[in-house]
Amino acid sequence: MKDYVNIGRIVASFGLEGEVILKHALGKKTLLKGIEALFIEEHKGSYLPYFIQSSKARNEEETYVKLEGIDTKESARRLASRNAWLLDEDFRKLAGKSAPISLLGYDLINEGENLGPVEEVIEQPHQVLLRISLAGKEALIPLHEQTLAKIDRTKKQIHVILPDGLLDIYR
Repeated sequence: MKDYVNIGRIVASFGLEGEVILKHALGKKTLLKGIEALFIEEHKGSYLPYFIQSSKARNEEETYVKLEGIDTKESARRLASRNAWLLDEDFRKLAGKSAPISLLGYDLINEGENLGPVEEVIEQPHQVLLRISLAGKEALIPLHEQTLAKIDRTKKQIHVILPDGLLDIYR
């Protein structure tokens, strides 16, 4: 099974030729260069590939994308509000180094203890939450200036100092 990474969602159609606006969390302006397909979630866990004909960066969060087979405003509108995914290898090529989403798959280390890999990055206005599996349960770990010790990009590790008792909730 292939690994997919949620990079954002289709937020609207654009123009009359079937372009869509992709709102993404890649952390930089992106043209989706070298990416063959964008996967659109039809149903939970079901991803259909749409081949990219062209793309144009609008800003750091949005890209205009022309998808093969989507040629009218109406067909583009049907994709609005659906999640957009990339294959993990394509995601790694595009994600900005400073974007929180680039921390997916990194090991979370709390004072020397490996808590496991980051499974999801949830961006909120004043902090980032990292979802991991801890003792078979989903755990949300806050990442902000008080908890982050360092990020080791070569070892793919996030070192944190968590408040006393936070992990006890999940164990």
